[in-house]
Amino acid sequence: MTSKNSQPVLEDVSVIVAGQGGDGSLTVITMLADLFRNVGLNVYTERDVASRIRGGHAAATMRAFTGERHCIGSHIDLLVALDEEAVEKKAHQITSNSIVVFDDSSGPLRSGLLPEGTKLYAAPFSRIAMRTMRRELYKNSIAFGIVGRLLGLEDEAMHQTFIKRFERRGKIILDYNIEALELGLHLADEMGIKRGEGKYRIEKTDPEEQILVMGNESIAFGFMVAGGRFFTGYPITPSTEVLETLQKWLPRCGGVVRQTEDELAGINMAIGAALTGVRTMTATSGPGISLMQEGVGHAGSGEVPLVVVDCQRSGPSTGMPTKPEQSDLNIMVFGGHGDFPRIVLTPGHPDDCFYLAVDATNLADKYQCPVYIAMDQALSQNIASVKPFNLDKVQVEPGKRLTAEEVAKLDTYKRYAFSEDGVSAFAAPGTPGGMSLVTGNEHDEFGLVSTDPANRGKMMDKRFHKNEGAKKEIPKGRHFGDQNAPIGFIGIGMMYGVILDAMDHLEKQGFKTQYHQPRTIWPVLDDTLAFIEDCERVYVIDLNAQGQLAHILIHQGANANKIISICRYDGLPYRPGYLVNQILELEDKQEAKAQ
Repeated sequence: MTSKNSQPVLEDVSVIVAGQGGDGSLTVITMLADLFRNVGLNVYTERDVASRIRGGHAAATMRAFTGERHCIGSHIDLLVALDEEAVEKKAHQITSNSIVVFDDSSGPLRSGLLPEGTKLYAAPFSRIAMRTMRRELYKNSIAFGIVGRLLGLEDEAMHQTFIKRFERRGKIILDYNIEALELGLHLADEMGIKRGEGKYRIEKTDPEEQILVMGNESIAFGFMVAGGRFFTGYPITPSTEVLETLQKWLPRCGGVVRQTEDELAGINMAIGAALTGVRTMTATSGPGISLMQEGVGHAGSGEVPLVVVDCQRSGPSTGMPTKPEQSDLNIMVFGGHGDFPRIVLTPGHPDDCFYLAVDATNLADKYQCPVYIAMDQALSQNIASVKPFNLDKVQVEPGKRLTAEEVAKLDTYKRYAFSEDGVSAFAAPGTPGGMSLVTGNEHDEFGLVSTDPANRGKMMDKRFHKNEGAKKEIPKGRHFGDQNAPIGFIGIGMMYGVILDAMDHLEKQGFKTQYHQPRTIWPVLDDTLAFIEDCERVYVIDLNAQGQLAHILIHQGANANKIISICRYDGLPYRPGYLVNQILELEDKQEAKAQ
């Protein structure tokens, strides 16, 4: 897309700000995202920090684009390197068309790190910040002035974004950051950098209303509008933002948030709250989901409505807390001792997180069982621009609740009464005549402990029969691409955006592909199995070492001969280019085998 100006209009640009933890990389990227959203572009951001409390290499990335993209691209258009290590770490993404802004306070950039043709702007941001403001931390705000100029942003727009970002932190901090921005703009003038000096220029459009939101926040908002009124949890990366968001907003809806001393207390407090009839949720990650297994089993046996959010990270044990993985699928689907029904939902982007959180809250209440929402670090914490959530699509669907009048009409209230659909009507504690016993033991219809073989068989059948009704309401998957294409993709979580982007690249190389995004992986739905059957071959993309998603699909009847499992487990997120290279290599092998 071009005009009289020699620069192409910005349609897809990637910016990385990298340095050490505490340098403010994420702050710069978040403000850039807000600015680009305001001029009518869609944005997607990513954080990459070391798995430690402070320090270590840290980077934040923003991709601004027209159309729809829900992932970070494979290259860098603009790198803001606050130290030399940042250039070294991102060297594989830098091309001859990239621009690098480098903080040379500690000396010039070592030769040989940049490809020939890369445009380099060097300035001593740290030294200027120390000399002028006596604090090095303002170096990111100084660098922002040069970055904004290179990206074609208006000075006034940058000022307004700084005000929006820092005003709530007090006048002193705001004034310091505005001063730092002014220093950056003055420095740009001294370096001869005019607005739009970069590779692209911005043409402001009449933007649709959009919000910037991360997946964890969307989960929290979806839970609230679905009638969720109790949340309990223990802070753990990368789920903490669910807790923080609900701490801020849920009390305004008459809800309660409790931070517990550990995950064991969290799951048990959640069960206690749910037994009162309140819609309840907890959120955790790897080690926490392991600790919760006995409690989740108790909820399954006691038919307790409960939503559990698992923001997956690299494991096992502590693993790499800040790195993305999808290696808890087996524990969500098969975890816990004994057999009990559960539902596992799998959103693909922040917009999807909101609506599936609504579905999860309704399904837990209607089918009285644990409902997992399977997230991953990238989906949990990456920020994307989305249209405001459509509350007209939200329906609060209550489960079988008995009023005092309805209980009075019964001969006897049986909390676990056998029923055609496997769901027993529930009377909240305090309802006259609605007394019941809740125990972790096998029980009869009243909740009394029972080891009778006939009762045991009927109770197990009753609980699992709920799956048949749930399957009719559980969110089905979504289809993208050519329905007649021979090559299929299946992936969940952050893979949603990566696969769609990779499909565009493959199409340009002559490959016809289609993608099925499951929004439920347990129970596995017929539409997922049908998709696999209709393709010649299906690449199942797993962000784990064992191909857990592929194995779950095969376990539930998918044609194993059609499934090709692709796994990544090095702690790095998938990139479209990385996936495309893998597919091309495997397709070459398929062609060689056919010959």
